[in-house]
Amino acid sequence: MAEARTVVANVARHSDHLVRLACQVLTTHGQSERERRDARALLFAIEARCPARHRRAQALDPEVRR
Repeated sequence: MAEARTVVANVARHSDHLVRLACQVLTTHGQSERERRDARALLFAIEARCPARHRRAQALDPEVRR
């Protein structure tokens, strides 16, 4: 959790893949509803940069489709 928070805090210094992974961790295991909501918003912004990758992830992961 601490590492995921650190990655999210320094988005500019980390790869999209690592930020995406950190957001998924925080979305699932975040301490508060606000932390989970913020992680979902950041994940949405990261995915918007590469929509084809997002569609592929949705097709593979039923959790993303919700």
